Amino acid sequence: MAINSVSLVIAGSGGAGVVTAGSLLLDAAAKAGWYALMSRSSGPQIRGGEAAAMLRFATEPIMSHDDSFHLLMAIDWDNIGRFSAEIPLVADSLIVGDPAHGPAPAALLAGSPRQAALAMTDIAAKIENGRPNMVALGAIAALIGLPAEAMQAVVEDNLKRKGQAAIDASMAAFHAGFAAAADLPAIPMLPAVAAASGPRWSITGNEATGLGVIRGGVRFVAAYPITPATEVLEWLAPSLAKVGGMLVQAEDELASINQIIGASYGGVPAMTATSGPGLSLMIESLGLAVAAEVPLVVVDVMRVGPSTGIATKSEQSDLNIAVYGLHGDAPHIVVAANSVADCLFTTQWAVHLAEAMQAPALVLTDQAMGQARAILPKPAELAFIGQRLTAPAAVEGERYKRYAVTGSGVSPMAIPGTPGLTHTADGLEHNEFGTPSSQASDHQAQMDKRSRKLTQYNYGDHWADIEDAEVGAGDTAIITWGSSTGPAREALQRYSAAGGKARLISLRLIAPVQPEKMAAALKGIKRAVVVEQSHSGQFYRMLRAFYDLPAKTISLHHGGPLAFGPNQILEQLNQLNAGSA
Repeated sequence: MAINSVSLVIAGSGGAGVVTAGSLLLDAAAKAGWYALMSRSSGPQIRGGEAAAMLRFATEPIMSHDDSFHLLMAIDWDNIGRFSAEIPLVADSLIVGDPAHGPAPAALLAGSPRQAALAMTDIAAKIENGRPNMVALGAIAALIGLPAEAMQAVVEDNLKRKGQAAIDASMAAFHAGFAAAADLPAIPMLPAVAAASGPRWSITGNEATGLGVIRGGVRFVAAYPITPATEVLEWLAPSLAKVGGMLVQAEDELASINQIIGASYGGVPAMTATSGPGLSLMIESLGLAVAAEVPLVVVDVMRVGPSTGIATKSEQSDLNIAVYGLHGDAPHIVVAANSVADCLFTTQWAVHLAEAMQAPALVLTDQAMGQARAILPKPAELAFIGQRLTAPAAVEGERYKRYAVTGSGVSPMAIPGTPGLTHTADGLEHNEFGTPSSQASDHQAQMDKRSRKLTQYNYGDHWADIEDAEVGAGDTAIITWGSSTGPAREALQRYSAAGGKARLISLRLIAPVQPEKMAAALKGIKRAVVVEQSHSGQFYRMLRAFYDLPAKTISLHHGGPLAFGPNQILEQLNQLNAGSA
C-alpha cells in the first residue's frame, strides 16, 4: 500500500527561522503520533543566505522524501530560485507566499502549481514580538491537520528559558496563522492517530552516528570540523564526557587521524569523523593503521565532490576512495549506513568489527542522512561492543609475537609498556615480532594474515538488508546502498502494491566483498537495477568487478545534489520488466 503522507517545504532567507520552524513542526508531529523526516538545504556560504527545511509527515515510519511536495511555504523569496530543482512541484502542489515580498519566482512555476497569499509579515506585526515563521507554522498546522495542542507543548518546552512572554507571543502568532489558513486552498491532511505505542526518538543521522560509536565502546575522538560531519563532533563532545571519554579538536585532519591511531595503540577505542576532503588527507595514515594492525573508526559524511565541491549537498561519490584509495594492498573494512536510524547500528557495528579484527573501519554516511532529522521508533539496544584479542602475560624467556601468524589472522595485542610485551608498530613491513623486514616471506605472511582476518570473519546477516528475499518473490531485484535505500524501499512498496514482485538488496558491508552471500541473495533473480547517487556509477562498477550479477542489469545513477524519488526507481522497474515480457 502507498504510504499515507504529506510533504512540504518551508523556505526563506538566513535569519527567517526556517530550520527552527521545521524543527518545531517535526517535534509537534511526534507529539501528535506521526512519523516524520526533515532534511535541510542551504547555500555554500558560511552565514546567512537562503535556506529550506523539507519535511514529510506520515502515519508510518518513512526513510525518504516523496517525488514532489504538496506545499511550499515561503516566508520570503530571497534566492529561493536556487532551490527550484530540489523542490519539485506539480499541478496539485500549493505555493503560499507573503505578498510583502512580491510574486513567486518563475523558476518555481514550471510544474504549474497553485498559488495563494498569506500576509505573514503583516499578521506578525500586529502581535507584540510576533514572528512571521510562527504565523507560517500555524497555517501549515491547519493545512495538514496537526493539532494546535501539539505545537503548544513544543513551544512551551523550547521557549521556557526565554520566559512566558516569548511563549505567549509565539503562540499568538501561531494561532493567527492557524486561523488565516481557512482562506487558503486545501492540501492533503493526515488523519489523527492514537498516541504513540512505545517511545519515539527525534534524532539526526549525525547524532545517531555519535551514539553508535559511544555504544560501541569508543572513548577517544580527535577531529577537525568539516561540513557536513561537524554535528557528529558537536554531539560527541559533551556526550563522551558523560561516559569518561574525551574529544580533542585537532589542528587539521592529518593530526586527527594520527591522534586516534596513538590513542588506539594505547588501548583506547578511538574514532574520527570527516568528509571527502578530510578523508583524502587521512589516507596515508590509514595505511599505517593497516600495517600496524591498529583498530580505529573513520566516519565519512559524504558531500558533493571533487575538491570542495558543494559542501552543503549530498552525494555517494566517496565509494571509490573508501574502497580503493589506500596505496599498496591494504585490507580494511568499509561499511555504509542506509538510513538515519541505521547510522546508529552501523557505526556501533563498525567499532565492533574494527576492535575484533584490529583493522581500520571506514563508515560511509552522507549529508542527506547525516543532517536529516527523523521521528522514528526507538531503535533496539545492540549487544555487541568492540573487544580486542589481548595478549596473555609474558612468559619468561619468550619474545612477544605481536604479529603472530594465526589461523584467524588476528594476533594478541598488548598495551604498550606492559613488561615483556613491548612491541614496535610502524609502517614498515615486519616479521611476527614487529621487527622491520624486507624479506619476501615476511611480507607474504603478513599480507596473508591481514587479508585472512577480514575475509574469514563471520559478518552474519548484517552484511546487507534484504527484503522479499524468498525464492518465488519475483525475478527482479533492486541493488543499492546508503541513502538511496530509502527511495528504493518505497519504490518496492509501490511496485508490490501494483502487483509486481521484486527483491531489495541494500549492502551495508561494502568491503570485504561477500560473493557467496550475494549469490544466495540473487538466487532466482534474472533482472536487476543498481541505484546510486554518483555521476560515474561507482557502486555499479564495483559490483560488476566482484559479483556475478544477472545478465540484464542496468545502472540507475546520477551525481548530487538531487536525490532519487521513489517513482524514478519505480519507472525503471516497470521498464525493466516490460522489456522482458
